[in-house]
Amino acid sequence: MALATTDALPTSSGIPAHHDSLRDFVRLLESRGELRRISRPVDPYLEITEISQRLMLAQGPALLFEAVKGSAFPLLINTYATRRRMSWALGVADLEEHARSIAALVKSQPPVGLLDKIRMLPKLARVASASPRTVASAPCQEIVERDPDVTKLPVITCWPDDGGPYITLPMVITRDPDKGTRNVGCYRMQVFGPRETGMHWQLHKTGRRHMRRYQELGIQRMPVSVALGGDPILPYAATAPLPDGIDEFLFAGFLRRRPVEMVRCKTNDLEVPASADFVLEGYVDVGEPLRREGPFGDHTGYYSLADDYPVFHITAITRRAAPIYATTVVGPPPQEDAWLGKATERLFLPLLQMTFPEIVDMNLPVEGCFHNLCIVSIKKDYPHHARKICHSLWGMGQMMFAKCIVVVDDDVDVQNVREVAWRALNNIDAKRDVFFAEGPIDVLDHASQAFGFGGKLGVDATRKWKEEGFTREWPEVLKMRPDVVARVDALWKELGL
Repeated sequence: MALATTDALPTSSGIPAHHDSLRDFVRLLESRGELRRISRPVDPYLEITEISQRLMLAQGPALLFEAVKGSAFPLLINTYATRRRMSWALGVADLEEHARSIAALVKSQPPVGLLDKIRMLPKLARVASASPRTVASAPCQEIVERDPDVTKLPVITCWPDDGGPYITLPMVITRDPDKGTRNVGCYRMQVFGPRETGMHWQLHKTGRRHMRRYQELGIQRMPVSVALGGDPILPYAATAPLPDGIDEFLFAGFLRRRPVEMVRCKTNDLEVPASADFVLEGYVDVGEPLRREGPFGDHTGYYSLADDYPVFHITAITRRAAPIYATTVVGPPPQEDAWLGKATERLFLPLLQMTFPEIVDMNLPVEGCFHNLCIVSIKKDYPHHARKICHSLWGMGQMMFAKCIVVVDDDVDVQNVREVAWRALNNIDAKRDVFFAEGPIDVLDHASQAFGFGGKLGVDATRKWKEEGFTREWPEVLKMRPDVVARVDALWKELGL
């Protein structure tokens, strides 16, 4: 393994910029009172879900179950369940640190003079040095099992009507057969047997597109590898809505200020993170009939219905000598995955603002399950600007799944949902300001008129202009005069209140 660089040293907050292993992160959490070990035997069938749910809802610590019935491996859950732990997993004291770094990078202007070029060097170097790096040997291959049995892992059954036990926090690695580019996605995997799982590649997902291309090329076996655990920044990167063709491990390297070390698999030619705890190597037979998968208690809080999906065949399992199995539970919000979504909201806002500089802030409320509600504040520059933003966002990558977009003025705090409700409900005329569109919908949406297709709602809750046909006088928001506020501030101690 490569020696640590100065970038790997703890920040001023004492949080390392990256973690060499999941066990390192467990030690950090435990040292800061953010982890509890459970030594009593527990059942992976529903029991772990109920225990972790109670702690998650109470904003309690991460849990390390050391004695899971039917498995010799410990299980970690609720890892990302608070803003603090989510930030630490990404190597910062708070998510906004990464957001500021990304904002500074995207706002950099092309250097003109020598001094400008010198100032740009640290930013350019951080991107250039983020590319994944191949190593010859790795901790994730300390043990190689060529007679694999995935049922020996402590895979949990989350909810009573689930179709079976599910791997819920995988990094599924595939490759574009034409371009050779890598994709890393987080797709649930129902365990069918010792060597088979489902592969929940939904209609719009990159993994499914790669599979279709293999079918078109007549290549029967599509190599697939699944990494579990490792640096906790890696599973987050697998969930990030990156532009097509951008390597998720490159993004992880940028965030962790150090390249992700990769090692070639034993039974296929894909590369996997060296720091992973487990790696499931295998393939999908693109000519094999799809298999019924589900139901599954999903992040919407409802069961996603059973449907047919590809089968992943496991050819080997490699692992650390003392691995930790990382998992999560999704369900009625809020859940642990809320902070994975909030991290994306914060980190990707600067990229959205690069395309739409009028956007001031964005909120994807947890209750909206990421894609059901998006609240955006804008600096309104022209009539019907809010409608333009709605339609533009519906054309942006995974924002196409946004069921409802509410646009407010720049003086509204979109992170304060009470304020948004007060301002929006006062500002809208239902006939004038509520409008509809149709388009792709998340396939997990059970209410859409058709599978993967349905209606979208836009709400213009901005102040209306006469150019928009508003002929009445628009009132001002109630605010106290600044001089009165200052006078009462000075009197406050004397009032004894």
